[in-house]
Amino acid sequence: MTIVVPNNYHIKPALERRRILCATDKEALREDIRALRIGILNIMPRAEKYEFNLLYPLGRSVMQIEPVWIRLHSHPYSSSNRKHLDSLYVPFEKAIEDTILDGLILTGAPVEEIPFEEVSYWGEIKRILKYARNNIASTLGICWGGLALAKYMGIDTIVYPEKLFGVFETKNLDRDHPVTGDMDDYYWCPQSRHSGIEDAVLERESESGNISLLAYAQRGGYTIFESSDARYLMHLGHPEYNSRRLIEEYERDMKKDRNDVFPPENISLAKPMNRWRGHRAEFFAQWIKFIHERTSY
Repeated sequence: MTIVVPNNYHIKPALERRRILCATDKEALREDIRALRIGILNIMPRAEKYEFNLLYPLGRSVMQIEPVWIRLHSHPYSSSNRKHLDSLYVPFEKAIEDTILDGLILTGAPVEEIPFEEVSYWGEIKRILKYARNNIASTLGICWGGLALAKYMGIDTIVYPEKLFGVFETKNLDRDHPVTGDMDDYYWCPQSRHSGIEDAVLERESESGNISLLAYAQRGGYTIFESSDARYLMHLGHPEYNSRRLIEEYERDMKKDRNDVFPPENISLAKPMNRWRGHRAEFFAQWIKFIHERTSY
């Protein structure tokens, strides 16, 4: 429907070219609909470039969305535009100072091979996740963000001998779930990570009632799962990526001479085609609908 953005927001023209309606604060108020405030902990490299990847699918939902870009005190954001961060991103304390957050997104980050306790901002992330579980309708973790939610719940991760990289067919495990239930029985989903969680570990957590398993890929393992109270939703893939993103990551890794990264599977390096656009649209639309229903009644 509508994304609420500053009038001079740097990717506003790009969003509008893709048929995403944009409105300023004053224009949004005239619609007489309370926008859902979605906090976004964007810790991806070059944060300003990554923003489009989330705003595009969020903007395809039927609800009015106000993104609240959150900045960590303990993260250096060394690859991001400092002026842009200063103008748009706010500390978490400021984001929740006057008005609630309806939802929260924790993005991926290139730190999957580092123990959580050694990640400089892990302590700050944990404090935010503690608040979120008690006060925010749903927190979505993407890739490392999903692993971080699992770790906070006491579920340990492992580092892979080689990167899980490519686009993989994924099975829908729960046709009755409010977010994933109406997705195709099988769909394609990008993966790009050096770590994950063993299937047996997640199966034990499911059997004990701590989580619900929602999607599985032969090469990627359990890709989507959620906490038993439905406050945390973990998606270990990258449904928000465009078709070029995996190629750009491969080219980046090759420049670093990594010997544990191979060409992404099931996608052409020369002519990458998007086979997960439907999954992306349905996943984010249903997540927003889920938040709306939780916060409206």
